Amino acid sequence: MFPKSLLSIFLLLASIPVLARQSPATTSHFDAIAGEYTNANGPDTPLSFYGKDGKLYFESERQVPVALTPVSATEFSIPAEHVTFRFSSAAGAPRLTVVAQGDPDLEFQRTGEPVHHLFHAYERKEEMIAARDKVKLHVVYLVPTDLPGPLPILLQRTPYGCDSTTQVSFFRGRPELARAGYIYACGDIRGRYKSQGEFVMSRPLADHSNPKAVDESTDAYDTIAWLVKNIPNNNGRVGVIGTSYPGFLAMEAGIDPHPAVKAISPQAPMIDVWMGDDFFHNGAFRQTYGYDYAIGLESSKESTEVDYGKDASGKPVDGFDYFLKRGSFVEDVKQSGIKKKLPTWQAFLEHPAFDSFWSSRAVELHLDKVAVPTLTVGGYYDQEDMWGPQEEYARLEPHDTKHENFLVLGPWRHGSWGSSSRHLGALQYGESIGKEYRSQIEAPFFAHYLKDDPAFDLQDTASFQTGSNTWKRYAHFPPVEAKPTAFNLCGDQTIAPDTSCPEGKLSYVSDPANPVPYRHRPIQPTYGEGSKWGTWMIEDQRFVSDRKDVALYKLPVLDHDLTVTGDVIADLFLSTTGSDGDFVAKLIDQYPEDDPDPTMRGYQLMTNMEIFRGRYKTSFDHPEALKPNAVEEIKWSLHAIDHVFKKGHTVLVEIQSTWFPLYDRNPQTFVPNIMTAKPEDYKPATISIYSIPNHESNLILPVVP
Repeated sequence: MFPKSLLSIFLLLASIPVLARQSPATTSHFDAIAGEYTNANGPDTPLSFYGKDGKLYFESERQVPVALTPVSATEFSIPAEHVTFRFSSAAGAPRLTVVAQGDPDLEFQRTGEPVHHLFHAYERKEEMIAARDKVKLHVVYLVPTDLPGPLPILLQRTPYGCDSTTQVSFFRGRPELARAGYIYACGDIRGRYKSQGEFVMSRPLADHSNPKAVDESTDAYDTIAWLVKNIPNNNGRVGVIGTSYPGFLAMEAGIDPHPAVKAISPQAPMIDVWMGDDFFHNGAFRQTYGYDYAIGLESSKESTEVDYGKDASGKPVDGFDYFLKRGSFVEDVKQSGIKKKLPTWQAFLEHPAFDSFWSSRAVELHLDKVAVPTLTVGGYYDQEDMWGPQEEYARLEPHDTKHENFLVLGPWRHGSWGSSSRHLGALQYGESIGKEYRSQIEAPFFAHYLKDDPAFDLQDTASFQTGSNTWKRYAHFPPVEAKPTAFNLCGDQTIAPDTSCPEGKLSYVSDPANPVPYRHRPIQPTYGEGSKWGTWMIEDQRFVSDRKDVALYKLPVLDHDLTVTGDVIADLFLSTTGSDGDFVAKLIDQYPEDDPDPTMRGYQLMTNMEIFRGRYKTSFDHPEALKPNAVEEIKWSLHAIDHVFKKGHTVLVEIQSTWFPLYDRNPQTFVPNIMTAKPEDYKPATISIYSIPNHESNLILPVVP
């Protein structure tokens, strides 16, 4: 079955013509239905059908030609993929409906003659490569058989398995690079799938002065050494690419790299899973993700699916209820039914603070030089690794003496720059920004450093600016013209930009027994069927904005465009009746009720959002209780933005103290370890946000004049 992420990319299927009673094996029938078919919502991913050798073939930009199996005179299928193509005629216009298991039917109309794409032929080989400690690492590699050499090598290392690496998967996943002419290699990291050794989540960097020490950097080095030495007809240059965990591995390949490594592209790299990626954000534990992901990677050598079970009526259990009923994370572990002791779960329980266990895994602490040209890619709406790419770029930038540190940001969810879609949920781009990035930046980047192609022209940063829906290029990110401006949160729930505002405070009661949901319910397992995990960051926030435990501030309707480019900072003066607490700040663009797009009328779109766990106000490695009823300043980043709040829109700011079950509930009474908090520790608390002299709460926005 096609992965759902790929279905959305190249199986956007729908309407085609059919001459009802003709045999599907006749040439005249194939001539009647042959053509390129396009879905109105995905015009950049058309499908082509044509007759050849008595069979009907299907291909697209990403789909290697495949002969379809006739089901009837008007239906054809790819049985192994559970996809059916149904042709029909409507008012003389050929139409196609594509039915894919688990996805709604998609309709296409014929838009022209069939298009034939270039698909290189690849010879597939695999090898077990000995690392320096004699552990064997499994690698699959594809060598083009229709191209003269020598050719450079592209490598991806992954914990998600390389057995499925073929010509078909290469073109599906990275069509521009597959078409450009590379030797492509995929490596299972140690302890995963066919590689030997022990798998360690986010394996710490070793002491590279010790020739026997191993980590992901040394394993990459040893893999590349073998590839360059043993694959015939390579040009001695290697590029490393990867998204998410493979993005972390791509960055590791750039630390003390093999001399053959000439370019790396860490995309959504999980640089630090405590500070801001995946498992924790500013000390707050990402309960659902930490629970689900550890099961997926550590239950066995291959990926494992997570299921929250069924309720009494047979319906899937809502994740909100699932985690609320269990309580703290120690109960999640006890009631999981997982008999094997998962190392990452143990790490959560034993190392809730940013101690040496986590700091040893913090890649940003080792980014003290740009060893090879680096193209970092991140999404403003990345639900997993938004922090990593921005931090990686910022850490490398002071050391970029050769101008080889590049950054691309866009309004993407995790990895969706690999898509050719023109939208993300309700957010419309107006163009295929993923396709533009891949063809205009990613492919030229590797071609420049691996093939000496001069076409790569990115000076430093490319960002797709939302609101204006335009690509911007900057000599540095954030641009120097962006001026940090205080938007004060006033006691009367208004927002006063760069001016004083009415004194006062705004209070709300946060009750751990009734936490604020982070997305619309029901909440499915992270990667479960029908999960909305990928798009929760752009969900309309009206579903929580009227709750009494959410403090809402509003700027008057804008009479001019407001452009914000760079890091957004929450600087709050607050008190709590408890001795601990979480604080969530959300910056929201509220669309007008008369917006031209009916879908967006009144829509509350988050542009920035982040949490801070109060116990870490002074230090991330030594938590301390908050003093009840004392006014404290807590300041944290909501990450970068590149957005135009349009004239007629309204800027909102929301503050809350639960965000469940994305984050575990803070008991709001200080306990040594929240992971093992008991039911009686969880107590309501009143939180007050102040706007008084010398204690003016605000959001600092980088405003571009």
